Amino acid sequence: MPVQTSPRPTSQDADPYARSSTIPSQGGRGGQRTGGAKKRTKRKDPLWARLTVIFGAVLMMTSGIAIVGSKALISQATGNIAQKNLLGGAGKTDAEGGADLDGPIDMLLLGVDARERWAADDVRADSIIVLHIPASHDQAYMISIPRDTEARIPAFKKSGYSGGTDKINAAFQAGARNGGGWEGGAQLMAQTIKNMTGISFDGAAIINFGGFKNVIDTLGSVRICVKHEVKSIHTVMVDGKQMWKADAKKTGRPMTPVVYKKGCRQMSGLEALDYSRQRYGLPNSDYDRQQNQQQLIKAMARKATEKGMLTNPVKINQLIRAAGKAFILDVGDVPVANFIFTLRGISASELTMLRTNGGTYNGNGNGSEALSPQTLEMFQAVKNDKLGEFVYANPTVLSTRS
Repeated sequence: MPVQTSPRPTSQDADPYARSSTIPSQGGRGGQRTGGAKKRTKRKDPLWARLTVIFGAVLMMTSGIAIVGSKALISQATGNIAQKNLLGGAGKTDAEGGADLDGPIDMLLLGVDARERWAADDVRADSIIVLHIPASHDQAYMISIPRDTEARIPAFKKSGYSGGTDKINAAFQAGARNGGGWEGGAQLMAQTIKNMTGISFDGAAIINFGGFKNVIDTLGSVRICVKHEVKSIHTVMVDGKQMWKADAKKTGRPMTPVVYKKGCRQMSGLEALDYSRQRYGLPNSDYDRQQNQQQLIKAMARKATEKGMLTNPVKINQLIRAAGKAFILDVGDVPVANFIFTLRGISASELTMLRTNGGTYNGNGNGSEALSPQTLEMFQAVKNDKLGEFVYANPTVLSTRS
């Protein structure tokens, strides 16, 4: 299947999840990183290859690269991946270290609420995570940006968006409209975040959290510690079986609520996905949900490494195929194999989850949400690769989840 490539634009261009885990096809990316990197050539890839190894790469990058094998083995496993251009002008230039992986690595992870009844260009990125890996490549940090943060969204030629002020999660929708697609949505989101924080990115991924259900079921389950009791607004129990409400209503059978009690336990894919999506009824609403989604990613990483999933090529393929359509990936002009191999020393225990705005709503005086001075300082520490020192001096930014 031919993959069409397109150059990365310059900086001027700048479910319920589980109802659909499919990423819409929008062509490939080849791209040209600003600053003089070489243009990626076209590839012919089978569809399954373009849709599969992506999860393995993202899980490894966000969790723990406990993978055994040579760089050649990794290259063989990832050789047919086609990437998309998700960063546009927000990608690191050569001068910023974008031509190699020798320095700090910054990734943008976008969780998209993709519902079957919605058009591909009518979605918002409701989970926005900046993944920072210091130049030592022995630690990883996740920082969530609140979805309702007021942001100045720049004009975006590809979608015809003229620019404006809105909640930051609207940037994805503004970039995706009028044929911009998810690629355009990610590019405009990345540029918006770069303008707000000063951070340029080495790579990005669009994650449909609904796709995590199949991954977790392949792992068997994940261990989640519930911090606050919460009643699900998305699922109910029917005859002892947990079901999405829309499906449960079709049965005509009595329904009882699903309540996640405080404490630690193993969760199935449906349970873990549903729990990570709750925000109503939690003390700090979306801020608690942010921590719960970070916790889910870390729990998946921990379970994968515990089971030896990432040390066995056969199991890696099983895991990758389970995730299949849940991701779109961009690691710039660096081969995916190099990206993975560079981060092979990071383990799940070295993934640190951080909170923005002290884990609670921060108003800006005109009724909108804004990043606090401490949070802006934290992002400056990311840009300067001083995040470890910042966290040591500001321990309150650490997540309260385990």
